[in-house]
Amino acid sequence: MFESLSHLALQQYWWVIISLLGAILVFLLFVQGGQTLIYTLGKTDMERRLLINSLGRKWEFTFSTLVTFGGAFFASFPLFYATSFGGAYWVWMLILFAFIIQAVSYEFRSKPNNFLGAKTYEVFLFINGVLGTILLGIVVATFFTGSEFSVNEMNFSKWEGAAMGLELVLNPHNLSLGLAIFFLARVLAILYFMNNIDDENIFSRSKKQLIYNAIPFLVFFLVFVIWLMFIDGFAYDPVSKKVSYESYKYLHNFLQMPLVLIIFLLGVVLVLLGIGKSIFTICTKGIWVAGAGTIMTVLALFLLAGFNNTAFYPSTFDLQSSLTIENASSSKYTLKVMGYVSLMVPFVIAYIWYTWRLMNNKKIDADEMNEDIHIY
Repeated sequence: MFESLSHLALQQYWWVIISLLGAILVFLLFVQGGQTLIYTLGKTDMERRLLINSLGRKWEFTFSTLVTFGGAFFASFPLFYATSFGGAYWVWMLILFAFIIQAVSYEFRSKPNNFLGAKTYEVFLFINGVLGTILLGIVVATFFTGSEFSVNEMNFSKWEGAAMGLELVLNPHNLSLGLAIFFLARVLAILYFMNNIDDENIFSRSKKQLIYNAIPFLVFFLVFVIWLMFIDGFAYDPVSKKVSYESYKYLHNFLQMPLVLIIFLLGVVLVLLGIGKSIFTICTKGIWVAGAGTIMTVLALFLLAGFNNTAFYPSTFDLQSSLTIENASSSKYTLKVMGYVSLMVPFVIAYIWYTWRLMNNKKIDADEMNEDIHIY
């Protein structure tokens, strides 16, 4: 199957896989979004226990997807991994720190003789919710705005920014996507709570908070997308491999890849539909509609960044150091072998779906918190 594919076809195949994993990860960040709403939606100790335990049954999906996404990126496009993870050091360390304290919090929050106290771990969960979403959004935004690095003839990369990645936070375009992801994660978390928790007080507060979080999400998302359509993008010549600025590059990508544009627009419509139905009706299935829309929208953005002769990780320090799916990928042999491994992805997704459905056979309620089962 994969033997007949060219090196370029394998590179494109793996960019689609990376894009899909990234899109699923953004959807699963509803766990992080929910962690920032524990005290907003939960006014009593029991309500907060319901919220935390609802999220506690799903946090490992997000963590595992993040690890899979990073591992797949490392194996298929190692030069990006070396450049970004080795250069934007402090951003990635903060993200790593945020996910470490999340795992610790779910493990120890309700342990007997917990000397830090449950509230300390709830603060850790809040920190994870804020840093994990905003910083990941900022990193993804650099696929379009670029970073300060150089790559020599031996493929040794060097980060030229003195702040080692922290300067990325100061770029307002990057920050607009980071904040859009943050509020999207909160919106998806609210929709998830409405679907998963059987509590009238939490449900009524969720409806109100859905409006408060949907508005800033739409504002920041529109700022990012409209800005993206008008900035100079990073194109490369498929023959000479030279990278150059191209006016309205990402708008051109949409127009020249109509299927990607359709996926993007359909995804946006589904997100708005999921939010709207949940606000104006008693619908509790909004998480599935908006979740599917989120995956489609993010998938389209990743494809926009990497396809149509576009540098997916541009260098603002040295244009010719910019990374493309051609110059940043593994060898043809590696991509071919990994291609067979990727055939397991549908089975993994099916397992996650089965496990999710098994956990959600019954909405979580106060009575369940008093049973002799594992409580987070």
